[in-house]
Amino acid sequence: MKQIINPFILKGYLSEEYFCDRVEESETLINNIKSGADSTIISPRKYGKTGLILHVFDTIKRKMPSVDTLYIDIFSALNLDDMIKIMAENILEQFPPKTSLGKKFVTFLKGLRTKVSLDSFSGMPQVEFNFLSQEERNYNLRQLLEFINGQEKRMVVAIDEFQQIEEFPEKNVEAFLRTYTQQLHNISFIFCGSKRRSMAQIFTDAKRPFFSSTRIISLDKIDAEQYASFIKANFDKGKLSITDDAVSMILDWTKLHTFYTQSLCNELYGKQIRKVTVEQVRETCIDILERETPNFLQLRELLTQQQWRLLIGVAKENEVESVATTKFLTKYNIGSATNARRALQSLVDKELILESISLKAKSYSIYNVFFSRWLAMKY
Repeated sequence: MKQIINPFILKGYLSEEYFCDRVEESETLINNIKSGADSTIISPRKYGKTGLILHVFDTIKRKMPSVDTLYIDIFSALNLDDMIKIMAENILEQFPPKTSLGKKFVTFLKGLRTKVSLDSFSGMPQVEFNFLSQEERNYNLRQLLEFINGQEKRMVVAIDEFQQIEEFPEKNVEAFLRTYTQQLHNISFIFCGSKRRSMAQIFTDAKRPFFSSTRIISLDKIDAEQYASFIKANFDKGKLSITDDAVSMILDWTKLHTFYTQSLCNELYGKQIRKVTVEQVRETCIDILERETPNFLQLRELLTQQQWRLLIGVAKENEVESVATTKFLTKYNIGSATNARRALQSLVDKELILESISLKAKSYSIYNVFFSRWLAMKY
C-alpha cells in the first residue's frame, strides 16, 4: 500500500493501520458471521459504522478466504425500484464482469431483461430495469438475493441505511424482505442504520416482521484513552508530536464523535506543525468554525425562530434531558412547553438534534458537533 499523506482518514477505509479501536464490535460481528447469525448495527450518523463494516470485511478477506463480502448503501433509494437497481449495480461494482462471479451475474441479469452499461463520466456500471408490476419487482429482488445465495462461497451482505425501507411507497416491503432473507442460508446479513428510532422499531417491535431476527449492536463513542493513543501514535509516525493537553482538548471539543475528531486531527496534521499544543488546537478550531459560518447561517434561513432558539439553548447546555422545563424555556426565550416539544421533534426529524436513549432517561444534543460549538460561541 502506498504511504498515506494524512493518517486521519475522513472517508472510506484503507487498512487496520488507520482504524481506531472497535475491537469488541468487530469481534462480535465476525463471531455472528461464523455462527450464521444476522446482525443489526445502530448508531448516529458519522460514528464510524461504515468504517467498522469495511474493517470487518477487510479482516474477512485476509482471514476467511472462503467468504465473500458485499456492501450496499441504500441511503439514496426512494422506492423498491431504486433499491433493486442499487443492489445490482453494487454487485457489478464489487464483482466486475471480468471476474468469474461478475460474468455469471451479467448472464443472470440478461435473463431478467435488464440493460447493463457503463456511466460515461464515472465509468461505474449502470443497470436499467423495466418493471411492469409490483409482482415483477418482488420477483426480481428475490432472484437477486437467490443469485447471491447460490454462489459457492458464503456471502456477507451489509445493507447500510436500512431504515430507508420505511419511506418506500410500496406496501409490505419489510414483510417480503424478511420472508426472503430468512430462507437464504448461505448469506449472513448486516443491517445498518443511523436513525435509532426507526431501526429500533424495525428490529425490536414485536409486531414488525424483523422482530428478534438479528443480534443488535449499538455503536457508541470510541473510548477516550484508546482514541488518545491512536492520535499520538499517528502523529509520532509522521515525525510530529502533540502534547497530552492538546489531545485532551481535541477529544473534549469534538465530544469524542468519530467524524469530527478525525476532521480536527486531519487539519492539525495537515499543517505539519512540529509540536502541536493547546494553542494550535484552539486556533484550528476557530478556523474550522469560521469556514463553516456561511453554511450555518444558511441553515438558519430554513428554520423558525423558535427552532433556532431551541438549537442555541441545547448547544449552550451541551446536553439536555428536557426542553420543556420552565428554567430552559425562560432562559432561552422559547415559549410554551408544547411548542418547544413540537420544535424539538421537528429538529430531531431533520437530524439537527440527536436523541440519545439510556436506561435512565432520554437526552438531546446537537447532531453536528461543529455546529454545536459555533452556536455556543456566537450566541
